Amino acid sequence: MSFSAFYVDVIKLELKMAKRPRCTSLISCMLIIFLFLSNHICALDAYGDGQLPLLLSFKASIINDPSHFLSSWNYSSADNLCNWGGVTCSGDVNSSHISAIDLSGRNISGKLSSSLFHLSHIEKIDLSNNQLHGPIPHDIFTSSNSLRHLNLSNNNFTGQIPQGSIPGLETLDMCNNMISGKIPENMGSFSSLKFLDLGGNVIVGEIPISISDMSNLEYLTLASNQLIGKVPSQLGQVRNLKLIYLGYNNLSGDIPQEIGKLTALNHLDLVFNNLTGQIPDALGNLTELRYLFLYGNKLTGSVPKSIFGLQKLVSLDLSENSLSGEIPELVSQLQQLEILHLFSNNFTGKIPKSLASLSRLQVLQLWSNKFSGEIPGDLGKQSNLTVVDLSTNYLTGKVPDTLCHWGKLFKLILFSNSLEGEITKSLASCKSLGRVRLQNNRFFGQISAEFLQLPLVYFLDISGNNLSGRIDDKKWDMPSLQMLNIARNRLFGNLPDSFGGYKLENLDLSENWFSGIISPNFGNLSELMQLKLSHNKLSGPIPQQLSSCKNLVSLDLSRNQLSGPIPISLSEMPVLGQLDLSHNQLSGEIPRNLGVIASLVQVNISHNHLHGHLPSTGAFLTVNASSVAGNDLCGGDSTSGLPSCKTKSVRKNPTWWFILTCFLVALAAFGVAGFVIVWIRRRKDLELKTVENEDGIWEMQFFEPKVLRSLTVEDIKSAAKQGNAIAIGNKGTQFVVKEDSVNSISPSFWSKMVEFGKLRHPNIIQLIGICRSEKNAYIIHEYCRGKALCQILRHLNWEQRRKIAVGVARALRFLHFSCSPSVVIGCVSPEKVLVDTKGEPRLRLSIPVLTDFKGFVSSAYVAPEAKESKGITEKSDIYGFGLVVIELLTGKSPADIELGSHESIVEWARYCYSDCHLDAWTDPMIRGHVLKNQNEIVETMNLALHCTACDPAARPCANELYKTLESIAKASSCIAAVKLASSPL
Repeated sequence: MSFSAFYVDVIKLELKMAKRPRCTSLISCMLIIFLFLSNHICALDAYGDGQLPLLLSFKASIINDPSHFLSSWNYSSADNLCNWGGVTCSGDVNSSHISAIDLSGRNISGKLSSSLFHLSHIEKIDLSNNQLHGPIPHDIFTSSNSLRHLNLSNNNFTGQIPQGSIPGLETLDMCNNMISGKIPENMGSFSSLKFLDLGGNVIVGEIPISISDMSNLEYLTLASNQLIGKVPSQLGQVRNLKLIYLGYNNLSGDIPQEIGKLTALNHLDLVFNNLTGQIPDALGNLTELRYLFLYGNKLTGSVPKSIFGLQKLVSLDLSENSLSGEIPELVSQLQQLEILHLFSNNFTGKIPKSLASLSRLQVLQLWSNKFSGEIPGDLGKQSNLTVVDLSTNYLTGKVPDTLCHWGKLFKLILFSNSLEGEITKSLASCKSLGRVRLQNNRFFGQISAEFLQLPLVYFLDISGNNLSGRIDDKKWDMPSLQMLNIARNRLFGNLPDSFGGYKLENLDLSENWFSGIISPNFGNLSELMQLKLSHNKLSGPIPQQLSSCKNLVSLDLSRNQLSGPIPISLSEMPVLGQLDLSHNQLSGEIPRNLGVIASLVQVNISHNHLHGHLPSTGAFLTVNASSVAGNDLCGGDSTSGLPSCKTKSVRKNPTWWFILTCFLVALAAFGVAGFVIVWIRRRKDLELKTVENEDGIWEMQFFEPKVLRSLTVEDIKSAAKQGNAIAIGNKGTQFVVKEDSVNSISPSFWSKMVEFGKLRHPNIIQLIGICRSEKNAYIIHEYCRGKALCQILRHLNWEQRRKIAVGVARALRFLHFSCSPSVVIGCVSPEKVLVDTKGEPRLRLSIPVLTDFKGFVSSAYVAPEAKESKGITEKSDIYGFGLVVIELLTGKSPADIELGSHESIVEWARYCYSDCHLDAWTDPMIRGHVLKNQNEIVETMNLALHCTACDPAARPCANELYKTLESIAKASSCIAAVKLASSPL
C-alpha cells in the first residue's frame, strides 16, 4: 500500500470513529474534511518521515489491548508522538524522531505489522511477553538498518525465521514462540549480534556453521527445540561467547574439544540431549566457567581432572549419565562451588574428603552411584549445607557430627547404605531439619530425647535399622511431623501417649517389641490416614477413641496380643478402606455395622477368638478364607470357607430343650424367616441376574440393591438413549448410564466386578451396575453434579487446583493401597476427573485390566512403558497424574501446539523448571498467586516431574505422592533450597 493510500484509509477510519457533528450540507461536510486534513497534514509535517501512519498501522493490527495501553495512540495527540505509551524519542526539539518502542508485558494480541520496522531511526523494538500470533513479517530484517535490539520473545509467533540480516543488530530474542523450520544458513551475516536466543520453539535441522561468523556473539541460546546433528566445532571460533545453552534438543555425537577455546565462557549448558563419548579434557581451559551443566546425556568415562581446576565453578551438574571412575581429591580446588550434582551415574571409590573444604557448598547430591567407604568426617564443618543426598550407595561408618555445623541443613537423605553407629547428637540438635530419611542402614542405640524435639521435621523415616530402647519415656515435641516411620527396629516399652503434634498422617511403628496398651490419645491424631502397629506385643483392648480418626484409611494392628471385642465404634470411620486385626486374641462377635462401612474393601480378622455370624454386608461379602480362618465363625459364601450357622444345643436337660425348641420355633415364625428372606433378597440383588425381553436375554449385575431393585432394562436403555440421569427412589437418587461395546466386557470383567463394585471413596465416582445382551452393554454409575476438569481448569485459582491435585492423589492412594488386589486405572487424565459443586475432584474409573486397554493406548496420558508393552502398573497411573499436575500448574496440555518445540510436555516442563523464571511457565490465571505460593508451586512441579520420570521405578508410589502433596504447602516457607534437588522421594 502506498503512503498516500494508507493515509486516506486512516483518515476514513478517524472520521468514522470521531464523535463530530453530523454534516448538514455538502459545504459543511467539505469544510470539516478540509479542517481535519489541514490539522493532520500539519501533524504529518511535524513528523515528516511518516512516523505517525507507521505507528497507526501497527495499532490497527492489534485486535485486543486489555489494559488500553495504546489508547494514547490516536490523532488527538498526534502533535507529540513522544508522549505515546511505550514510545521513546531522541534528538532535539526541532528534529525529534522515534528511537524505541517498548510494549513488553502489555498482553496485547493480534498479528505483527512490519510498519514499526520501517521507522527510519528506530533502534529498539520490544514486544515480548504478549499474545501476538501469526508469522513474523518476512521483511523485518530488510526494512531497517538502524535497529539494534529486537525482542519478540514469549508470544505465539509461528512460521519460519525471516531471511535477511541487519548488520548492526546486537540483540535478537525470539524465544518461547512456535517458530518452525530451520535456522537460516546465512545467520552468521548478523555480524554485530551479541545476544541470540531462539530457544523454546519448534526449530529443526542442524545448527548452521555460519553462526561461527558472529565474532561479537556473547550469548547463544538454542535450547528446547528439535535440533539434530552435532554441536558445531566451529563454535570454538566465537571467542567472545559467555553463555552457550543448547539443552533439550536431540543433538548427538561428542562434545567438541574446540569448546575449550572459549576462554570467556561462564555458562555451558548441553543438558538432555543424546551426547555420547567422554567429557573433553579441553573444558578445563574454560577458566571463567561458573556453570557447567551436562546432565541427562549418555556420556561415559571418568571426569577429566582438568574439570576440577575450574576454580570459578558455582554449579556442577553431571548427573543422569553413565560416568564412572572415582572423584579425585582435586575437587578441593572448586572453592566457589555451591551445588554439586553427580547422582545417577556409576561413580565408584570413596567420597573425596576434600569436599569438606568447600566453604560455599550448599547442595550435595551423589545418590544412586556406587560410592563406598565413609562419609568425609568434616563434611559440613566449613560450609552451609542445606541439602545432602547420598542415598543408594555402599557407604559405611558413621554419620559425621559436622553435617549441620552451621544450622542450615534442611534435607538429609542417606537411606539404603550400610551406615552404622548412633544417630548423632549433632543431628538431634539440628533445628533446621525438615526431611530426614535414614532407613535401611545399620544404625543402633537409642533415639535421643533431643531428636524427638525437632520443630521443622515433617518427614522422618528411620525404619529398617537396629535402633533399640524406649520412646515412651521421652517428651515428643514435633509440631510439624506428618510422616513417622520407625518400623523394623528393636524398640520396646509402651507406645507414646503423644508425638508432640497433631499433624501426623502416616504412622508406622510396626515390627518392633512394643508392649502395653494402645493409648486412647491416638484418637487425637485427627489427620491420621495410615496407622500401622503390627508385629509387636501390644495387649489390652482396641481403644474406642480410634474412631475419632475420621481420615484413617488403613489400620493394621495385626500380630499383637490385643484382647476384648472389636469396638463397635470402628464402623463410624467414614473412609476406612483396609482393616487388619489378624493374629491377636480378640473375642466376641464381629460388630454388624462393621460391614456397613462403604469404603471398606479389605478385612483380615483371622486367628483370633471371634465367634458368631460373619456379617453379610460390605467387604465381608467377598472375604476369602484366609482372612477369617482361626476363629469360631460361621456364615459367608463359599469363598469364606466357613460352615453354615446352625443352632446349637444349650443344655442337655429335656425341659430346657423343650423350652428352647419352642422359643426357636416361635422366633423362626415371627423373625428369622423374615430376616432370611431379606438377607437372601439382598444377596440375590448382588448376584448375576438374567432377564428376558424382546431384545433377548440380558445379564445384569448390580451393587446397590436398595435403590436399584426396581430398575429395569427399559429404564437403562431409555436413559442411555436420551443421555439423561436416572432418578430412583423417594430421594431421587440419580445414576448415569453409559453404553459400551459388548466386546469390551470380557468374562474376566464379570469375575472382578463384585470387588470392583464395592469400591467406596469420596474422590471416586461409584460404579452401580452393569448389564449386557448379545447386542448391547451398559455401565451404570452414580450421578455427580459438576464438570470435567478439562472444561474448567483454565478458570480455577491456585487453591482450587491444589485441592484437586490432593483429591486425585488421595483417590489413587486408596486404589493402590487400600484395595486388594490394587486397582490400576492406566490413564489418569483431566477428562476422567469430574469436579463437583463443592470443588472436590471425583475420579471416573475405566479399568483397562477389566476392559480393552487398546482403546486408549494412544492417549498422551498413558505412560511410555505402557504404550510399548501394552501393559500397565500402578506407576503408569502415577505418570498420568504427573501430567495432570503439570497441566494444573501451567495451563498447558500434552496436545498444546505451543509445546511443539519439545518432544513432549514433560521435556518442556523440565526445561521450564530448570531454566525459566516462574512467571514464564505458570498459567496466567494463577500468576497472581505465584508470589505468595512460590515455594509451593515450585515443589509441586518438582513432584510432577518425578511422577513423569521415564523410569517407572523412579516415580513415587501413590502413598508418598499424597503425603508429599499434603506436606508441600505446610513446609513451603522452609524449602527454598529444596527446589534445586531432584533426589528420589
